[in-house]
Amino acid sequence: MSYSQAIAVATADRARGSVQETSDEALVLSIATGDKQALQVLFGRHNVRVYRFVLRFLKDEAAAEDLVSEVFLDVWRQANRFEARSQVSTWLLAMARNKALSALRRRSTEELDDEVVEFIEDPADNPEVTMLKKQRNSILADCLTHLSAAHREIVDLVYYHEKSIDEVAEIIGVPQNTVKTRMFYARKRIAELMNGKGLDRAFV
Repeated sequence: MSYSQAIAVATADRARGSVQETSDEALVLSIATGDKQALQVLFGRHNVRVYRFVLRFLKDEAAAEDLVSEVFLDVWRQANRFEARSQVSTWLLAMARNKALSALRRRSTEELDDEVVEFIEDPADNPEVTMLKKQRNSILADCLTHLSAAHREIVDLVYYHEKSIDEVAEIIGVPQNTVKTRMFYARKRIAELMNGKGLDRAFV
């Protein structure tokens, strides 16, 4: 490899590294200028999150994958419309939700997937702790199936996507007080169900 080629490779590597460390907001700005690499980085950061979110709506892996592609295609087309009034992840989930609901309406159903709990094993856990976590999450998953679709959606966004009340309100298009009310009744109902199954620890 010649010196000039080595310099070119090193420069490209540094450019990739700098893009990887760029904030989501800065990536969207770059995408708005036609930067495909920025789109690839943003996709890499958020595609799994968006996929899991829409899969709970659609219950169809292939359809969820297609919808994720549609979301990021819209990002490519609409990046210049992003006003940074919310986090990029909130913007992505809002787009994904709208597309998922449209797909559900085409199927003549708007029922959320009952499975909204994902168990992530902590490598620090011993086998006994891991088993207890799995048992508790299995019970919790069953409890969540008894909630209404609206309440499950709130729990999903708050606990599994770590969205604030303000962000949830923006994503689903309802007032903040409505989100708070739904969250209150969802937590109350889950606590009742879990207590009924012998778990005295409230869902928080």
